[in-house]
Amino acid sequence: MAPSGRPAVALRTRGNEPASEEPFSQMTSFSFRTSNEQGSARLGWFQTPHGVVETPAFMPVGTHGTVKGLSMEEVDAAGGRMVLSNAYHLYLKPGDRVVRALGGLHAFARWKGPMLTDSGGFQVFSLAQLRSVSEEGVRFQSHIDGSKHNYTPEAVMQIERNLGADVIMQLDELIEGGSSISDSRSAMERSLRWLERCRTEFDRISRDGREPVTDLMASPGSPPLATEDPANLTPPEQTLFPIIQGGVHPELRRASMEGVLASGEWDGIAVGGLSVGEAKADMWSTLELCDATLPRALPRYLMGVGFPDDLVEGVKRGIDLFDCVAPTRVGRHGTAFTPNGKLQIRRSSHRYDRRPLVEGCDCPCCRNYDRAYLRHLFVSEETLGLRLLALHNVAYLISIMRDARAALQSGEFSTWSEEWLARYRSGGSAVAA
Repeated sequence: MAPSGRPAVALRTRGNEPASEEPFSQMTSFSFRTSNEQGSARLGWFQTPHGVVETPAFMPVGTHGTVKGLSMEEVDAAGGRMVLSNAYHLYLKPGDRVVRALGGLHAFARWKGPMLTDSGGFQVFSLAQLRSVSEEGVRFQSHIDGSKHNYTPEAVMQIERNLGADVIMQLDELIEGGSSISDSRSAMERSLRWLERCRTEFDRISRDGREPVTDLMASPGSPPLATEDPANLTPPEQTLFPIIQGGVHPELRRASMEGVLASGEWDGIAVGGLSVGEAKADMWSTLELCDATLPRALPRYLMGVGFPDDLVEGVKRGIDLFDCVAPTRVGRHGTAFTPNGKLQIRRSSHRYDRRPLVEGCDCPCCRNYDRAYLRHLFVSEETLGLRLLALHNVAYLISIMRDARAALQSGEFSTWSEEWLARYRSGGSAVAA
């Protein structure tokens, strides 16, 4: 049984058959089907309790329950269908129990579509000077107020089930790219043991319910908190994704996949531990290794990878879901994604440039503003510039995945992807200069 309490379901169509969404009316809450496969790339539909996500898809990152600088209405208008938040950050502020009391993460963030929460393994990994890792879990010191916390697989499941996202991730141990095979083996094996503990606690909460929240009270005159309703003890329908680890060592990746697949049925599988300092060639070879072993019937999520060419390369290697903070982060620093590479808007060459960032782009930034004005916003330190470039970058990554789906539907993905990558990489240095 899948960790959502029912069998994993995957219906697939063959060749170029029309991809109707009608069969989902008979499916369970989490399902996946594919069609129009070309090599390892495939068109897909991932069913969740909050709707269907067409894949391949990019998930904008709303770490704190918001995609930085953007409203959820803007993310939806840009074509975003599934967003990601971070359990570690929401646990620290405002608190997972607070989010639950305020109606759960969907209501709290005002997002009606599917959501995923990362456990925070990467954030814990980045706190090198503030944390210690043992078999029990992670002991860390808050970067906000210095308070100390025990982050165990069981605690992470309780946090993520309080938040209520559709897809939740296991706690895993992430280490630096290029780590020794000994260190990578230790982290991979510990991640498998933590996965079993995550699944046990996930199932316990499904069976016994969530812990009562009795110490939080609604403000005077405010509607009652969600946790005042006894029905809130029952968790929403969620599914747990395992994470494949093992660094860039093929034998460890194989062992991780073997351990995950032997541990039971899943509704999807994530590939983690990449884009942490390893060479791009190692990332691609790792994805090719995973593609050859992971079940084709399940959606595959590549964690924390999301520059434009990374998305296309990932789809070629069988990845269905991506996330990354890159579009908003680089946008805040004046960098825009374009079909010809990255463009730095602060450069003096844009001072009198009346073109949009990308000709034909339908995002509000490109529809309404030219490069000269955007440059003015950045050199004048106006926050509108940060928002507009972040919005463009998010919309642009979403549009790449939309174009990839169209190319798969038409049977032209191989040609489209090669031409797209050639243009992006040949134009990158000229645009950035």
